[in-house]
Amino acid sequence: MPPTVVRRTIELAGLEVPIVEVTGSADGPLLTVIAGVHGCEYASMEGVRRWTRDLEPRELRGRVRAVPVLNLPAFRARAPFVVPDDGKNLNRCFPGDAAGTLADRLAYDAFTKLIEGSDAYIDAHCGDMVEALEPFALYEAGPAESQAHGLATAYGLPYVIRQVAGPDRAVGGTSSGAAAAAGIPAITAEAGGCGLVEEHAVAMHVAGLGGVLASLGMTDAANAAAAGGGSARTAQAQLGRFLWLRCQNAGWWSPTVAAGERVAAGQVIGTVSTLDGAEVLESISAPADGVIIFLTSSPAVAGDGLLLGLGAR
Repeated sequence: MPPTVVRRTIELAGLEVPIVEVTGSADGPLLTVIAGVHGCEYASMEGVRRWTRDLEPRELRGRVRAVPVLNLPAFRARAPFVVPDDGKNLNRCFPGDAAGTLADRLAYDAFTKLIEGSDAYIDAHCGDMVEALEPFALYEAGPAESQAHGLATAYGLPYVIRQVAGPDRAVGGTSSGAAAAAGIPAITAEAGGCGLVEEHAVAMHVAGLGGVLASLGMTDAANAAAAGGGSARTAQAQLGRFLWLRCQNAGWWSPTVAAGERVAAGQVIGTVSTLDGAEVLESISAPADGVIIFLTSSPAVAGDGLLLGLGAR
């Protein structure tokens, strides 16, 4: 029997956010999926939109809650990375603050109304407007990491990154990190970039979400495959560190590597120079052997600007 599908809005921090609720004919887990935490990450949004449509004729056990675009102010303003109302990165604000600015309140409401109580959580991302990206899934070390690793593997992307506390930790305040701290198996899954709706990246998200459904026992293998999921679609490398590199100086960023490229420790992977091109202000070297997971694709960088993320073992 096909599931019951309800498309409505939910009020989060005063915003009417679209949500799709899919209820199967048999009991099972509650999977929550959110895309559009960043406003210009369109491939992941389209992946969630397409996946929810694909679910409508499929048999399903349990429930799915899917938000295709969470950060409506950034989406409408075409503002990468931050909520334009307060200049905060929403994915640094979880689990949020009911008394804070808009980003804090939106994170709080999304966490308390959607993420809490879930049996599994997926935060679907891609590279934002000025980010080229190699597809990966990230999960947190902690109480739910075994199940989260299973979700990350089921998504089927080329790289799976385990993030741990400590000096190598890239960022805090993410939705998947807050979910993991609450004991919920959670991942961040990323494919696509540069503000583009690329068909291959959209298909990766549709397939990955189908794979997660199968791994949770919410669909059988045939239904997961029909919705684009199933077994992992490419060989996966497991990485244990995610190193984010920044520049000291504002200037013109010229990378000498591409997303997905393997690099060696000490290798020069880019330079920051003056805007007139007369002087190299600094050379950026890889701190470890690894693979370029994401790369700032814009030449314009500020002081302490983020340049790239390096995945390492």
